[in-house]
Amino acid sequence: MATPRLLAAEAVREILPGKGGNVTLYPIEHATLVLQAGDHTVYVDPVGGAARFQDLPDATLILITHIHGDHLNIGTLQAVSGERTPIVAPPSVVEKLADSLKVHTTPLSAGEQATVTGVLLEAIPAYNTPPERLGYHPKDRGDVGYVLTLAGQHIYVSGDTEDIPEMRSLKNIDVAFLCMNLPYTMTVEQAAAAVRAFRPKRVYPYHYRGSDLEKFKERVGTDGGVDVRLLDWYRK
Repeated sequence: MATPRLLAAEAVREILPGKGGNVTLYPIEHATLVLQAGDHTVYVDPVGGAARFQDLPDATLILITHIHGDHLNIGTLQAVSGERTPIVAPPSVVEKLADSLKVHTTPLSAGEQATVTGVLLEAIPAYNTPPERLGYHPKDRGDVGYVLTLAGQHIYVSGDTEDIPEMRSLKNIDVAFLCMNLPYTMTVEQAAAAVRAFRPKRVYPYHYRGSDLEKFKERVGTDGGVDVRLLDWYRK
């Protein structure tokens, strides 16, 4: 029977090459992605039901950025995490979890670091700045993105944010996943300006529904040595 969404085995996979080894990216949809390297399989903001992940290795680590439904779905989280898979999330997310999930969840606030299952993590603040958008991701709620180290690569996943100083000051990022869509996050112009500031080696737009990715690529330009990679995160 046909399914409305592609399963993981049919989905795009992309190799992120690095000196310490390759990382395989599975762009599941919108804000959901999977990163696999060696014995590590990291699910980021898994939503949409367990079927999306059934052909992938089981998660060894799950990262949640914030409480919105396109990033946190309790049913999906329970299905893919089982009883023991470590979860990392900001305190505002931990408050929403059932006790059965809390027991294997590590709270990580913006600015904090932790090593979980051998993966070094840093929680990066994520928030809106214009007055008309402050209600979506207020800074005091403590939403986060993450910098994680896999196979020696420093990988930044922005979560929902704008081109805030904490993003612009990032250093030595090998791969960045950057959100861009209004009214919830930022414009392609903001995203491109941020990329030109912190200069990751490679950047993937994600969480971009309705945004002009070609304009983003043009604004990033070629003079900074950033490889802009455009993938379809909304395949049917």
